Amino acid sequence: MTGSATKTPKPAKKSRSATRTAARLAAVQALYQMDMAGADANQVIQEFLDHRLSETAGSDPAKETDGPFFKDVVLGVVRTQRSIDPVLNEHLAQGWHLSRIDSILRAILRSAAYEITEREDVPAKVIITEYLDIAHDFFDTEEPKVVNGILDRLARAQRASEFKQSK
Repeated sequence: MTGSATKTPKPAKKSRSATRTAARLAAVQALYQMDMAGADANQVIQEFLDHRLSETAGSDPAKETDGPFFKDVVLGVVRTQRSIDPVLNEHLAQGWHLSRIDSILRAILRSAAYEITEREDVPAKVIITEYLDIAHDFFDTEEPKVVNGILDRLARAQRASEFKQSK
């Protein structure tokens, strides 16, 4: 008997990155909901934690969400939005303003900008990749390219040391 044929597969282990990916997606959705309904951040966070996140996690452990990280991103965006929005506006195409773009796209950019400017424990390239993937979840036209370009410019401006090439 070969060993590999008789072994049972290990149960899927939730990784920190998978739970943070889910948290980022939930944060974008929560920010969108807040933007569209004018809802209070704490109320929306509690709704997500009590209902939306627990419902999706129960059926698939891989979809579990890092609740504290989700809450940090949402509250972080709310707390730093006055400083984040002007920075994002600087990186938009000439003549464009954050208030003129799609609200999901705005939520993606704000979430990523918060992480880039405030969460130095997360590498900038990880943040860009994660939010680019989220942009692809919602859009299939030019928006992911816009997200990539804006976040790359923002990250290079905010965290230049992470992008220096070693020779």
